[in-house]
Amino acid sequence: MKKKISASHRLESRPRSGGSGALGRAVFCLCFVLAAGMPAQQRETAGARDSAKPTFTTFDAPGAGTAAGQGTTPTGINAAGVIAGTYNGAAPSPLNVYGFVRATDGAITDFVARGGNDTIGTYASALNAAGALTGYYLNYVYPEEGSPVLLAFGLVLETDGTLTAFSAPGAGTGPSAPAQGTYSLSINTEGDLAGYYIDANIAAHGFVRSAGGAFTSFDAPGAGTAKPQGTFPQSISAAGAVAGYYVDSRDVFHGFVRAADGTITTFDAPGAGTGDLEGTLAWSINAAGTIAGYYVDASLAHHGFVRTASGAITTFDAPGAGAGDGQGTFAVSVNTAGTITGYCIGAKNGSHGFVRALSGAITTFKAPGAGENAGQGTFAASINNAGAIAGYFVDASGAAHGFLLQ
Repeated sequence: MKKKISASHRLESRPRSGGSGALGRAVFCLCFVLAAGMPAQQRETAGARDSAKPTFTTFDAPGAGTAAGQGTTPTGINAAGVIAGTYNGAAPSPLNVYGFVRATDGAITDFVARGGNDTIGTYASALNAAGALTGYYLNYVYPEEGSPVLLAFGLVLETDGTLTAFSAPGAGTGPSAPAQGTYSLSINTEGDLAGYYIDANIAAHGFVRSAGGAFTSFDAPGAGTAKPQGTFPQSISAAGAVAGYYVDSRDVFHGFVRAADGTITTFDAPGAGTGDLEGTLAWSINAAGTIAGYYVDASLAHHGFVRTASGAITTFDAPGAGAGDGQGTFAVSVNTAGTITGYCIGAKNGSHGFVRALSGAITTFKAPGAGENAGQGTFAASINNAGAIAGYFVDASGAAHGFLLQ
């Protein structure tokens, strides 16, 4: 049995004006619930006891589904080895997406933000060295007139279980797809957050939220102002530098880095395409200002890159990466040593994880149980300063399972 701990938490919302609750996968309520328990599944590979070799531990959050499109998807790992992520439940429910935290002893705590009776889900994005977590939730809000509106709200979950929800100034409140509102994606050691909000025109704007709750909004130079354009921060460093990408008025991607003083530098990786949905996407920044990400070329293939704090960019491809539309190398996380992890999609559209050392040497890996077909395989999500990697694999039935590689 899971021990449930609950505490009340309210967001501003209108009373329900009638009608049944809407079903979906991404809206949340605002009564805070924590449920703690041991992982439903935790196992090691046959070579796990050989200390000379990296070892896999795979796990499923309690209640995670095992059918296609369900399962456990870690998104971040901190210096201590604590993992955060999201899972999809097995039972049909208005609330079927939950955040979770996995402790170093394997115990999993799940949580849900609640803001009404029509919750869809809670999404954990990242956690810092202290274990504080950020993410977002989606919730139907009921206006005095008209249909219910699906909105996004940022959240912070402190180590003591306190959950705070917030909205960035300027966030939209109208109906649209994607949902208007606030998406918090990264948290640093000081508790500062970075993310973006979607306004009434369905354009995105970057924000930094201090640990004290003060907001600073910003737009990268050249960012478009229409759907689905704008500024999309992805990562904030210990020094307060923010990396991400923006989409211009021609729907081309460009990387940017925003220094702690607010200065924004934009960049494009060599070889990046300049057409619709092509370009450069910065994904992670470390304490030294090194940025990892990937670019999309004119054939819509993906390639990894690393950018130093001085602006030098090196591009790379993981062994086995395909060169077709949607295939290639996706670099998503860099640690303080400059080691990068991510995944590569091959010619048959299956995925493998990879690690790129500071020297440039790349090693690929496959989680035990990972499927081989299109949409299946191993997806690394985050690497900590000790080199431990968290991610997920999709099995032959299409279900996702978490893993820790260390």
